[in-house]
Amino acid sequence: MKNKRFIYKSLSVLLLTGISYGAISCNNSNLEDVQNTGTFDSDNYFKNEEQSFSGLVAVYDMLRKYSGGFENEVTFFNGASDDFFSGGGSSTDGAGIQGFSNYTINPIIMPLSYWKDYYQGIAKANLLLDRIPNANMNDQTRKRFIAEAKVLRSLYYFELLRMFKNIPLILKPILANDDFYNIPQANPADVYAQIESDIVSAINDLPLSIPSSNKSEVGRITQGSARAILGKIYLYDKKNTEAAAQFAMVNGDPGTTSQYGYKLVANFADLWKVDNKFTTESILEVMHTNKSNADWPFWGTGKDEGNTINQMVGIISYGRIVPPAGSPPNNAPDLSSGWGFNPATEDLFNFMQGDPRLDATIFNAKQLKADNKISYSPGFKDTGYFLNKYVPRTADKSNQPGPTELNYRQNFIAIRLADTYLMEAEALGGSGARAQALLDAVRDRVGLPSVPVSMQAIKDERRRELAGEGHRWFDLVRWGGCSGKIGSKRLYSR
Repeated sequence: MKNKRFIYKSLSVLLLTGISYGAISCNNSNLEDVQNTGTFDSDNYFKNEEQSFSGLVAVYDMLRKYSGGFENEVTFFNGASDDFFSGGGSSTDGAGIQGFSNYTINPIIMPLSYWKDYYQGIAKANLLLDRIPNANMNDQTRKRFIAEAKVLRSLYYFELLRMFKNIPLILKPILANDDFYNIPQANPADVYAQIESDIVSAINDLPLSIPSSNKSEVGRITQGSARAILGKIYLYDKKNTEAAAQFAMVNGDPGTTSQYGYKLVANFADLWKVDNKFTTESILEVMHTNKSNADWPFWGTGKDEGNTINQMVGIISYGRIVPPAGSPPNNAPDLSSGWGFNPATEDLFNFMQGDPRLDATIFNAKQLKADNKISYSPGFKDTGYFLNKYVPRTADKSNQPGPTELNYRQNFIAIRLADTYLMEAEALGGSGARAQALLDAVRDRVGLPSVPVSMQAIKDERRRELAGEGHRWFDLVRWGGCSGKIGSKRLYSR
């Protein structure tokens, strides 16, 4: 997946880009309407709170790697898992996503952005952390900005670790006269130690929580989201005791409201309503808006703010069939067409039979087509099953300037409470009264009875609860992966 030439070429492109901040306009938060400053001399910037905040917003921007741009992490790693195919218009539609899906990924077709974008976020965090001590601002605000930047930098390093394993650890701005072609890779254990200690040092300088009603603050890192990120990092670092302790503080008593205000939403399907943003279940949420008026020339550059998952998983040439005169009206959903990526496997569809989450998770175009209610054009590896959590509705199309395809406004929830419940149960070894209560709470929310807790029960619950949210492939790698046939896909351990 990587080699020195690939790594060093990427570093030379990006390490000096930390001083260039793109246009920022994140909807419904105080990350809104910070104007583009272009490329500038950073020695004359970060002089005050306003300038420092614009730098912090630029660090937050890289969260959109999860769900923005064609090379978003969710659709690519969905396609790599056993539950979804790559899809798209053909077997050559996006060499990177096809390579991820069929395990022919190599340094040529591996998207550079997976390395470049996260290191760009790290470079911006490093620059902010280097300059902010001398900015004219009150110390409490300064400490909060520093804490947010450290947590975000740690999160970006974590994403690099779990994708590439051996990576350079860079904690200060890279200067033009530095030998950036020869930055050595760090021992993964050292990177884990650094990012874990950074989050621990940052937590007390963050607010406990931010209510969704606080439109000027919502979406920023809090003590709750920092602990959830730290718990997840500990889990991947095989520090289960530490992970369970962090998750316990985030989760509180299963099924109730935690100290940070987190609580499972009553209706699972409500999580995927486009304008139902920052629910009580949301811990880390990536903001998307149609107000940036994203256009093709700068799509995927960080200046665009639409959710691309919607367009990618949309059904190709979808249309509702007009029923004959005198027939009942067509009740098929009114969807916007898309590019046909991430069709669900038959195995996932069959695995979820009888589960109350099935309809909210998988859109059964196969049945609607058989019932002569819709027509669509089958894409690559078409199964007739699509990711309903993010399939685009006509009602959700942007009414702002800019191509519809690039301007969907559905947020992406990167970490939510049901996820941390199940990660804590896993960290507890899949046994004991608390692990049982955590598993029960996830199932009870959708009206399912209790089943005896075990690691297999937790794995099965994660597969159903979090299907299509980009977690499955990483879960399988964390659990040791598997080889051989899984349903109709072949999956190999890394």
